Amino acid sequence: MALYGNDIDETTSPVEAGLSWIVDFDKDFIGKDVILRHKQEKPRRRLVCLELEGRAFPRKGYDIHDGESVVGQLTSGIFSPSLQKPIALGYVPREKSKSGTLVQVAIRNNKFNATVVKPPFYKEASHK
Repeated sequence: MALYGNDIDETTSPVEAGLSWIVDFDKDFIGKDVILRHKQEKPRRRLVCLELEGRAFPRKGYDIHDGESVVGQLTSGIFSPSLQKPIALGYVPREKSKSGTLVQVAIRNNKFNATVVKPPFYKEASHK
């Protein structure tokens, strides 16, 4: 779930955040033409889910690296007790947003390997 103020805000389009599926383009609204154009042109960045390796505690504002280059920034993160691993959301260039892409997250003086994964993080829930 995208958190308003962290993962999405007034500077983020629903296309970048992967939320265009909740926009009703059959209705008129302010900014519709901009969002449709953005959808056609493909956004330059995307909000991705990341699973980190090791004993990392990801937080908002930590840099996402591809080798020595900073390619993005975390918008939120936590250690998931359900998955028993650190997870995070962050924006990366579109070409780095494919599931399975490997990046690193800089936390303090260390870089932790991270993999872009498809949402949702937890997929084995059941209703009883």
